[in-house]
Amino acid sequence: MSETIPDYITPEVKAVIGAEAPPVTARHAVESSEVRRFHQALIDNAPRFWNPESSRRYGGPVAPMGFPVHVFRRTEEEPDPLAMMDQPDYDGVDRALRPGLPPVLVPLKRLMNGGYEYELFRHARPGERIVLKSRYADIYQRNGRTGPIVFVVIDDSYETGTGEKLLRSTNTIILR
Repeated sequence: MSETIPDYITPEVKAVIGAEAPPVTARHAVESSEVRRFHQALIDNAPRFWNPESSRRYGGPVAPMGFPVHVFRRTEEEPDPLAMMDQPDYDGVDRALRPGLPPVLVPLKRLMNGGYEYELFRHARPGERIVLKSRYADIYQRNGRTGPIVFVVIDDSYETGTGEKLLRSTNTIILR
């Protein structure tokens, strides 16, 4: 007798496809000291990140292309997620997939990162404010060997405060 696999893509789940979060502006403008730490962590000491002469074609020093993704961090007022480690049901995973996006109401407990795709437009520059816009691009289900798998696809757009595109990322999150 074959087992019936539940369909987790309910009308409520379908309704959040296309939902957009309000734009979020980074708390701080891009700072040269953060750019320095970032390119050192990448072990990429290209002069375009720090030398005004070598970065003339960019209009001055610039941040590495992936930098905008890392500008958004926990604020001083937000609780430290590690403070909840003593709670028996806390698994360290935040089910709020992006700030401002509605929850995806699927009763699957495990969450995995299914990967990122990036489309790069230009480098961020010191002094610029970065704005993040997120939306659910798709939510769909596949049936795997161990049961149903739900894929949540999120498009994130990183722009300057004046609307110039910096990068776009597509993140696939897997719920099992």
